[in-house]
Amino acid sequence: MSLGPFFRSPFTDLTGCVINHQQYDKCGELEMDMMDCLEAYGLERGKRKCADLISDFQECVGMKKQLLRFHTMRMERHRQWFKGERSNEEHYAPPPRVDAY
Repeated sequence: MSLGPFFRSPFTDLTGCVINHQQYDKCGELEMDMMDCLEAYGLERGKRKCADLISDFQECVGMKKQLLRFHTMRMERHRQWFKGERSNEEHYAPPPRVDAY
């Protein structure tokens, strides 16, 4: 995981804030907490002290657990359908009503 540039220069300091999750993103608060913790402890020590905040932020951005849960549920649904435990009508859940949103 790279949190800082390999070579620091005034150019990297100016462009370091271009990519972040602060505006219009659900992970902005987690990113701010993670960066505050890393700023308090420093980069090397912060990787150990702030490991839980870093992992929470990475999960928020990457959604690995959420996608793994989705694929597991989908494969279980297909397994039940192939074994005959589900009929064709209930292979997938019914869609919501048109005006449900």
